[in-house]
Amino acid sequence: MSDHAADPATEDFVTHRNLLFTVAYEMLGSAADAEDVLQETWLRWVKVDLGQVRDRRAYLVRITTRQALNRLRTMTRRKESYVGPWLPEPLLTSPDVAEDVELAENMSMALMLVLETLAPTERAVFVLREVFDVGYGEIAAAVGKSPAAVRQIAHRARRHVDARRPREAVSQSETRAVLESFRRALDTGDLQGLLDVLAPDVVMVGDGGGLKQAALRPVTGAGKVARYIIGGTGRVPNTVTVDQTMVNGNPALLMRLDGELDGVLAVSVEGARITGLYYVRNPEKLTRVESETPLTLR
Repeated sequence: MSDHAADPATEDFVTHRNLLFTVAYEMLGSAADAEDVLQETWLRWVKVDLGQVRDRRAYLVRITTRQALNRLRTMTRRKESYVGPWLPEPLLTSPDVAEDVELAENMSMALMLVLETLAPTERAVFVLREVFDVGYGEIAAAVGKSPAAVRQIAHRARRHVDARRPREAVSQSETRAVLESFRRALDTGDLQGLLDVLAPDVVMVGDGGGLKQAALRPVTGAGKVARYIIGGTGRVPNTVTVDQTMVNGNPALLMRLDGELDGVLAVSVEGARITGLYYVRNPEKLTRVESETPLTLR
């Protein structure tokens, strides 16, 4: 695919590749699976008679959606045997992703976890309609349903997500300030400092995937979460360093032990307090936090 100057199929695919990756990732929560979907999309795209295609971008999105739906169904079975909670794979993102408020919200760990509670077709419809603003007719062609059925599914999925998404939008600078307070408390082992920055009903979810130690169930409540965090760092003989970064378009923390990447901590914030902590330790999910992944809604 290196020399694509005279190859319209390759040119179209390369032009829309970041969009197609973003669609697949938003549907799957896994960069590795999204890359596989793009490979499958490419193999189908090169067999298409481009003379019959009116809107190549829409057609590529349609193929990607179908492949992602197939993959989503097999992933659902895979997650049933996963050790402990399953969190989306975090992606290091560029500042322009953070500046696109809509994109940053849709890619946030908190919202992607809400999408995990939708059935595969509901998730595909929600993502295409609410995130990428695809028309009902085009979605219908992608998911193999009538436009009327797609409207109903979209309405149901939107209601489901709205009931579970964060109630208020928080600016990037507010989130960074809260994370900085959290980091200071962590550095000094300050239990009260942690309690001050955690919401009373905060939930902490850890994903070790059976490869690294993590709580097998979510930890709920400021007291329990703070003691779990202080207890965990207190038991580690290594030097722990914590740095702010941008993951999925939102401020997050990179945790290192003796300089080695240990995990990524993403958060959801409301009212200047952390309501959700999402700690990904599974090393298989940490391959995309050292170099940026381009994401786009267009």
